[in-house]
This record gives sequence, structure tokens and C-alpha cells, in this order.
Amino acid sequence: MIVRDKPGAKELLFAVRGSVLPQIIGHLAVVIGLSAALVVIHRHLLPLPQVNATPFALFGVALSLFLGFRNNAAYDRWWEARKLWGGVLADARSLAREAEMFLPDPSDRHILLRGMRGFVHLHRCALRGLAPDAAACRDLPPGVAATPDALLDALNSGLATAHRAGRLDGFGARALSARLGSVALAQAGCERIRATPLPYVYSLLVYRTTWLYCLLLPLALLGPAGWLTPVFAGIVGYTFFGLAEVTEDLAHPFGQSGNALPLDAICRAVEISLAPHLGEPAPQPLIPVGFRLE
Repeated sequence: MIVRDKPGAKELLFAVRGSVLPQIIGHLAVVIGLSAALVVIHRHLLPLPQVNATPFALFGVALSLFLGFRNNAAYDRWWEARKLWGGVLADARSLAREAEMFLPDPSDRHILLRGMRGFVHLHRCALRGLAPDAAACRDLPPGVAATPDALLDALNSGLATAHRAGRLDGFGARALSARLGSVALAQAGCERIRATPLPYVYSLLVYRTTWLYCLLLPLALLGPAGWLTPVFAGIVGYTFFGLAEVTEDLAHPFGQSGNALPLDAICRAVEISLAPHLGEPAPQPLIPVGFRLE
């Protein structure tokens, strides 16, 4: 996730990190190149038909509204994903406090909290489509598959064993099991977002209409704009293609783009919160590198 203050004039003109320009530069090159070619043809080779600008104004308003609707839908996905991960962080902190209260045996507490620490990393890797890394596997109990579901099952089995052995009373077992259930609910919410993208028909319609609009727009600008036609066509193309690309980026909150959620930083926050309960030194929080927080 890009973390930086309000951009100044220099950043507005030259900032690339966090911008969608690298993703749409090819689209803009096509639009500007075609516009320039049409101006040359119209001025020096063959007069081209000039279309009235009114249909483009109406078309542009409709396209803007549709892009705004799709952008809102994508941001809702991004924000819901952030709230779900915030819930996981809160549940991890609450689990540590509840374990201090209900699990007097330090061994039981440490197994539970190390398992929670491993779960957030396994969950991160699963959402990003990555193989479990060293952080995800270091707290994995022997014989447990390296998946978030398997680890949660193992933690719940550990609570059941402690309850049957008398090391955990009934109220404590219920409270800790409910806390794991809350974690599982957030996990399922994240998996729902990852497995259910925005309907493809929206993307298809947006990109088709954006291309049609930007490729036909120079015909309405040849007369009034003249040699500035490529400039205005490029500005319009940057706006519409940029909005479409931002939407595509936000619709995948667990990816590894500059605008995706900082899952590594959230997992580190969980580690920092659990470290005192494990009797371990807390690691340093992750800080943005080049304005980017992983």
C-alpha cells in the first residue's frame, strides 16, 4: 500500500510509484498516436468528417457514471477486506488476553498463541496465492498441514484436549473457541472476496466503451482543437483508462500491487501484540520503503 502525504506540485507531475500511468501508458500511446495521425491526415492529405461534440458529451457523462459505480464497488471490496484483517488483529490480541485468564499452563498458552501467529501468515500466503514461507511454517505444529484451516482445526483440538484434561474450564473453553470462530469468520470473508471477483461483464463493458470513446473522440476535436487534438485526447484517455485501471487494482485487495492491502505489516502487528504474552522480544514494525508498505 502506498503511504505518503498529500502530493505537492512536483509529485503531481513526476510521481510514478502508486500511479496507474505505467499500466496505461500503452493505451495512451495508441490514443495519442492515432489522434496525431488523424490531425496530419486531416490537415495535409484528406479532409476527414468532423463529428458534432454533443454525442460525445452525453457519452462521456454516461461513461463517467458507470466508471464511478464500478469504482465504488471495487473500493467497497477493498475496505471490507481491510476491516476483516483489522478484525483478525483485534481477535489475536483478545485471544492472548483470554489465554492469560483461562489457560494457567504456559505450555498450553504458548501453543495457542504461536498457532495464531502462524495462522495469520498462512492466511496471508493463501490470499496472495503464495506458497507458505518461513514465517508461516515456523509455528506450524508437527503433522499439521500448512493451510489456515488445518492450523485452526489443530488449535481447536488443542483446546478440547486441555478441557478434557482439566487444564481449561468450560467457560474458558467456550470463550476461546468462540474467539477462534470469530477468526474463522473473518477468514471466510476474505476468501469470499478473493474467490468472487467483480462480474467480468462490467470489465468488458468498461474497457470496450472506453476504447470506443477515446478512439472516436479525435473526430470531434479536429476542428476546434486542431494540433492540440492529441493533447486533449491524451488527457481524456488518461482520465478514463486511469479510472478503469484503479478499479481493477482495488478490486484485488490481497494482491501485491502498490494499492493492495499491507498484509505483511498487519501480520507484523500481530507478532508485536503476541510477543509479550510469549515472553519474546517484540519485533520492529514494518515501515514503508519508497513510500510503499508491504
